Amino acid sequence: MAVQNLSTLLIRAVTPDDWPAFEAFFEGRGGPKHCWCMVWRKSKDEARQLRSKIDADKAAGRPTPGRAFLKSAMRERIMGGVRVGLLAYDGDTPIAWCSVAPRPTYRGLGGPEDFADEPGAVWSIACFFVAAKWRGAGLTRRLIDAAAEHARDRGAKVLEAYPVAADSPSYRFMGRVPVFAEAGFSAVGAAGKRRNVMRKAL
Repeated sequence: MAVQNLSTLLIRAVTPDDWPAFEAFFEGRGGPKHCWCMVWRKSKDEARQLRSKIDADKAAGRPTPGRAFLKSAMRERIMGGVRVGLLAYDGDTPIAWCSVAPRPTYRGLGGPEDFADEPGAVWSIACFFVAAKWRGAGLTRRLIDAAAEHARDRGAKVLEAYPVAADSPSYRFMGRVPVFAEAGFSAVGAAGKRRNVMRKAL
């Protein structure tokens, strides 16, 4: 059963000190350990390295080819102080994740190519993951609000997101349009066949 009262949850930015909790959450049952939230973060060079790692792992018969490389890439970012997102905690236990960071730290997500001379002006929400027993409690909306406050406090002028329609068969990890609309985001375009670009001024 989903927990309905979210008032006691703590949501905070991931720092190097949070790596053990981040690692445990991602590697936990049902966690997003298949991607380590690197889908939209890989540089061209990392994409080439990942392809080589996957091929090598497959040739050696290793399970989950390429996964260790993705984990290492994310760990390097976190330990280097790169802003990657927020974890929500129930006590000391992480129960939800929101990827929110300056847009230049991601590869092309879509959306207007503005603020070129202000790299920290636009932040992006790229994905969510909520532990199974907490789903349906409104935690995604809570994470969106926390992401807006987090980005604003760090100088962002715009928060951008790329959600899909409520009935979309893919990209659901990026959120749904109605939830972002309720949080004050407005549609400004499309990115691909299913993703919508939505923005909120901060």
